[in-house]
Amino acid sequence: MTPQKSTQIPLHLYEKTSDVADGLDEHYGPRKLEPNHDPVGEVVQTILSQHTSDVNFRRAYASLREAFPTWESVIDAPQELIAESIRSGGLADQKAPRIQHALETILEARGAFDLDFLSSMTVADARNWLMSIHGVGPKTASCVLLFSLGMPVMPVDTHVHRVSLRLGIMPPSMGAEAGHEWLESLLGDDPQRIFAFHVEMIRHGREICIARTPRCDDCFLRDICDFAASAKLGRL
Repeated sequence: MTPQKSTQIPLHLYEKTSDVADGLDEHYGPRKLEPNHDPVGEVVQTILSQHTSDVNFRRAYASLREAFPTWESVIDAPQELIAESIRSGGLADQKAPRIQHALETILEARGAFDLDFLSSMTVADARNWLMSIHGVGPKTASCVLLFSLGMPVMPVDTHVHRVSLRLGIMPPSMGAEAGHEWLESLLGDDPQRIFAFHVEMIRHGREICIARTPRCDDCFLRDICDFAASAKLGRL
């Protein structure tokens, strides 16, 4: 679906972003979004995923669910036991109280561990509802809405942010938080396209557009990349 044009975004960036998305999908895709329909679990997983690897946070989540099979038991458990169960995910002493607080907030607000109601809200309202939970930022909220509920929401992590800045589809001074809505405007309201763009940008950031030493000569997007163009000029 054609994105609704924002008056704040230069028109040429819509075409450029579409070219980037097509190039990523051709190289890394196809990717298919299959919502997990477990938004509460996604909240917990995304908190666990902060500042650690995919392998470690998945191991920590599995350990948490094995030790505490219900969300009620997570709330009722001493924080030190929660922390011990998620130790493999890193920063356990900080993440344990965040997880308990998030679950308590959901239960108090809804009377159950159920966030399916968010799918009937606008993206902005659903994101704001999740971000009212202490410790839930725009990335966590966006992951929940996209991966669990299939809503057209763009999570922006360090890889997506860095690659977007280098490509020139995001203003140089824009932070990751503002980047969520910016990229959503550029990509439109197709959850499948947003999902593919998200996971493929992360892969590109890990394999090609590396933080310290981007492999511009090996990049299939170098002809439309601002960073590659400036680097080339610097070598002339």
